[in-house]
Amino acid sequence: MAVINEDAFKARIKSESLAPIYIILGDDGYLKKMYVEKLAKMTADKDDVFNYHRFGADCDLQEVYDAVSQLPMMADKKCVILCDYDFERCSKSDFDKLLSLAGEGIDTSLLIIWFDSLEIDPKKSSKFKKLVSAAEKCGGAAVGLNHRRAPELVKMLTDGAAKRGCKMESAAARYLVESAGEDINTLVNELEKLCSYLPKGEITKATVDYVCTKTPEASVYNLSKQIFARQSGEALKTLDELFFMRFEPMMILYAVSSPYVDMYRLYALKKSGADKKELSELFGYKGREFLIDRAAQNLRLFDFKRLSLSFSALLDADRQLKSFGASERIILEQLVIRLIYIIAKGEAVDKA
Repeated sequence: MAVINEDAFKARIKSESLAPIYIILGDDGYLKKMYVEKLAKMTADKDDVFNYHRFGADCDLQEVYDAVSQLPMMADKKCVILCDYDFERCSKSDFDKLLSLAGEGIDTSLLIIWFDSLEIDPKKSSKFKKLVSAAEKCGGAAVGLNHRRAPELVKMLTDGAAKRGCKMESAAARYLVESAGEDINTLVNELEKLCSYLPKGEITKATVDYVCTKTPEASVYNLSKQIFARQSGEALKTLDELFFMRFEPMMILYAVSSPYVDMYRLYALKKSGADKKELSELFGYKGREFLIDRAAQNLRLFDFKRLSLSFSALLDADRQLKSFGASERIILEQLVIRLIYIIAKGEAVDKA
């Protein structure tokens, strides 16, 4: 039983004929929807009432089975989509029917079992493993579509700009990811705006600044990134932007603290001999393993003393923000400088 990734999936549907069944899961809703629609378009139009069928979580599996078994009308294939069927809670007879459906492998139909909002743990669910095994016996596949990493998003943007007749350098694409966040749907919308604003032109960082909307979440992420890079001027500028966007000071503090919490967890578990998988399971990083990778990269800047001093500065800022009469902006500005100084010098500002 194997769950293939996006790259392997793209290679398969490009070089081979469609399999009779695909099981689509993962933590990126945009990618799942995009590939389900792509598979469907390769077989039947969604307006084709004879050859396109979609069933929801409360469906009767017999109706799904009948739809898959019936011959297509004036077409080579028909498409049947089963979305968010909760096989973990269905009856044994219904689950057996689902296994039979997955393992049938009818050449004239494409069955897509799509887990859109229903979360699946492919490693722990014995029923899911049985479902995938049944699909594999007839040449089907389970596809895990998870959040793309920054380099993949940068390539998506540069390639997307080229397809729209524009040129976008990697630096500008990377800056867009940092400014607008890592949500693919948001990035595609921003890319459309950029290419409409500058048709057949070259998209630069300045263009991104002028056209695109910066999300508070991305700005907060940039703030942490600038602190770790010891870019005090840029960090204070980002902090000013967050206040302009009326971002709650406690939320800024929480967001700045989060990478430190990730680092401390990783530091403590490494000392105990635990691995990345154990950390993910223990602290709920499933689907967000990139945070562990990011923490490992940031941890190179720290020893235990620097971590300890940083937590002291964060706790002090927390106490001050919760007191009355203190200037929230000054507290956070001082925190930024203290955290950068600790990374650079390995000691607290008041000890210098």
